[in-house]
Amino acid sequence: MTKRENPHRYYWTRHTDGEGRWLRTGPEEGMPPGADLANLRRGLGRNPGEVPEMWRFYTTLNREGKQTAQFLAEHHALALFALHQQSQARPMHRERIGLGTAVRQLRSDQGGDKDRIDPVDRRLAAAATATSLTELVLHLRGLITQLRGITRPLDYTLLYEQMLTWDWPERAAQTRRRWGSEYFVDYAGKKQSGLSSEERDQP
Repeated sequence: MTKRENPHRYYWTRHTDGEGRWLRTGPEEGMPPGADLANLRRGLGRNPGEVPEMWRFYTTLNREGKQTAQFLAEHHALALFALHQQSQARPMHRERIGLGTAVRQLRSDQGGDKDRIDPVDRRLAAAATATSLTELVLHLRGLITQLRGITRPLDYTLLYEQMLTWDWPERAAQTRRRWGSEYFVDYAGKKQSGLSSEERDQP
């Protein structure tokens, strides 16, 4: 991925520090207003630009109204972030927590047997093998709803960047490999990246 030139470009980074805390300075300080999140959730299952209430949240709009890859990915990331943040007091954007890592915790919390195929395995595999961005987002929506249920955050800037890859076979394949590595990596003797169960239980 390319270097992130503006760390506070996107809606989720304008409100959080990326480390599990709400920003307390600036024009958009603190937790996002519930009305903002409700407007963003209206974008679920809709095409970019179809929801006027979302227009002011985009950073990738263009004068021609073209649905660029960046515009599509940002639209879906905004809607998914708002879904994830619903009824959550803590930020659900957290840097360096990839999809595979987050979903691995979901599997663990549900008591999955590492030696058997688990329903969570199938859900992640369905997302990874999606043949279009629309199909991918549909599967992500189900996974993120479950992650919200265990208060497990996700790096939304990374997810946005990964959704950008979906029309490029080689880059999409790299994203799939990364999700698989995060999900199935052996953490024995290593400190697991992301949040510990103790951190997740903190208020």
